[in-house]
Amino acid sequence: MPSLIPSRLAAACGLVLFLLLAIASPAVAKKVEADLRVVGKGSKVLAETTMKTGPTKIPTSKKATCFGKGTGGSGKKYATKGPTALGLLSEAATSIKELKPLLITDTFVDEFGLGICGVGKSKSSSKLSWYLKVNHKNPNIGGEKAKVRKGDDVLWALAGFPYPNELALEAPGEATPGVGFDVRVFSYDDKGKRKPAAGVSVTGAGAPTGSDGRTTVTVLTPEVIRATHGKDIPSNGVSVCIAGVCP
Repeated sequence: MPSLIPSRLAAACGLVLFLLLAIASPAVAKKVEADLRVVGKGSKVLAETTMKTGPTKIPTSKKATCFGKGTGGSGKKYATKGPTALGLLSEAATSIKELKPLLITDTFVDEFGLGICGVGKSKSSSKLSWYLKVNHKNPNIGGEKAKVRKGDDVLWALAGFPYPNELALEAPGEATPGVGFDVRVFSYDDKGKRKPAAGVSVTGAGAPTGSDGRTTVTVLTPEVIRATHGKDIPSNGVSVCIAGVCP
């Protein structure tokens, strides 16, 4: 009579493997892909990338003293509960040199949450602070608590209060050298309300946008185009390719 032990052993191994996969899959599922744009002092775009983020540990720094004497961080790390806006910035700073050093303080963590003192060479001051928008809207909570979901658009910008509007550019990703193409620019306020942005400059455009937010752009080589206007937060960059060659 054949032994039942091998079949039982195989079933047990299969069950263990299933349980291991079940345990591991939630951890994998917690990683989401989101867009990150960081705009520093002087409206300089420090980073614009798409990356995956998940639960992470955000380090604080004793050098984060731009809020005044005695406001430096403790040096502790704070674990986020799932993907967050500040976690996304913190993870990006480990690989993007323009975001280093990332100086965060936990001096005010009980009242306001973690505070961003500096991102690269751009630092907070009495007139400038780091402004967060998720999907063009101010979440009005600390970045370590602002949840990020798949496909979200996360913006960090160093700006003065009242915070300026954010520009968003819509343009085709392919063009013919010397042939003009239409683009459109929108402006988002603090609450995420969108409207066409007039008088805005766009890379390669012969004239500012009209009342409908439209203008015509001409490029001769592959180029990243962007919309700018006064103190408004610069738009996302759009890569315009030519004959399959991209910038």
